[in-house]
Amino acid sequence: MIWLVFGLLAVAALAPLLFSLLRADAVRGRREADVALYRAQLAELDRDREEGRITAPEHAAATAETGRRLIAAAEAQEDASPRGRTMPVVLSCLLVPAAALTLYLAAGSPGMPAAPFVEVQAEREAEARLVAELRARLLRMDPASEQTRHGWLLLGNTERTRGNFEAAAEAFKVALQIRFDPEVAFRTGTLLMAARGEVTEETRDLYRRALAAAPPDARWRPMAERLLATP
Repeated sequence: MIWLVFGLLAVAALAPLLFSLLRADAVRGRREADVALYRAQLAELDRDREEGRITAPEHAAATAETGRRLIAAAEAQEDASPRGRTMPVVLSCLLVPAAALTLYLAAGSPGMPAAPFVEVQAEREAEARLVAELRARLLRMDPASEQTRHGWLLLGNTERTRGNFEAAAEAFKVALQIRFDPEVAFRTGTLLMAARGEVTEETRDLYRRALAAAPPDARWRPMAERLLATP
């Protein structure tokens, strides 16, 4: 019965895609699809550049390559029928779930029970104890040493991974007191914004200090400038 349920769920998930592919009036040519894809990629590249995820040279190179592909796609001739384009996708939608189910039945463990909540809770408590031990050890170390600074950065990254943004920001602030680093200051401000849900004056001060000390080509500079201008 459970496999029947899974099969029905797979069919329900694929039904909208199959329906849209099989509609004659919704079929688009390869050229139009390629053009739309490359235009979306250009827009995504512009957003990445504005948010500082890629540098200006990387943006220029990627934009040039995508633009070349866009021109080639726009000039390409349509050489396949709607049915010829649709059938491979339809077959893939049918064969891929079947192949996945076959592999899972052969090599998977469908009867394995889920991890009990007690075990998950125990892992979380053990992780919390390790974090507390690291914090206590850092408090006993030389407060001005570079090794201590690296320890606070490690603690901040650990807390950020656990979703404790406020605690992560506090750890980074201790590291900044030992030695100021503009990128760490930017990350600290971003963590504070995530923890408090707004751009506070403390966050703005961290962004100002980070921008003043950062090189002109810092990848996060555009994002910091935009967040600093947020009312």
